Amino acid sequence: MMQTYAIAQRLFLIMFVAGSFAHDVQTQTRITIAHNDNKSVNSEFKFANIPSPSRDDAATHARVLIVDGEADANGGDATALTDGILPTSGDQPRRNFFVTAGSGGARVLIDLGKPLDIAAINSYSWHPNSRAPQVYRVWGSDGSDANFLSEPKANVDLRTVGWEVIATIDTRSADEDQDGGQFGVSITDE
Repeated sequence: MMQTYAIAQRLFLIMFVAGSFAHDVQTQTRITIAHNDNKSVNSEFKFANIPSPSRDDAATHARVLIVDGEADANGGDATALTDGILPTSGDQPRRNFFVTAGSGGARVLIDLGKPLDIAAINSYSWHPNSRAPQVYRVWGSDGSDANFLSEPKANVDLRTVGWEVIATIDTRSADEDQDGGQFGVSITDE
């Protein structure tokens, strides 16, 4: 589940999923990662240093679509990233969005549809084993670049069509036996 908090230019976000903030996107971002192991998971996704998911935020009514790649047929569609519906156990594929393992990933567009300043982008995951970690890159654009392409396919270098990297996320540990449970990621302005 992806969550954005808004507190103004139109902002487009693209997530490159493997398996502008209120400032110029070149500004440093802070990435906070939280992990509840299988013994400490909870249905509210409570973490010590990351807020729990919200059912009403800037992404609630965003246009969400897969620009390139495919969702895994066992999971929910891309709107599961913003729908606010939480899984109630560690293995509920239909309540989660994910791509087929080994597929090379997907590009997912989250179009917030109106001018917004973004204070944070939060994402959450839950699985009892090594499929819990999150691996993705977030790109942002205000759509003003003369070469802007709103739905670039995977073979397009996003830097050449008006996009800038906001953050690269990889919550996998060195020991995949330790990767089960819940992960929360919060991307904020430094």
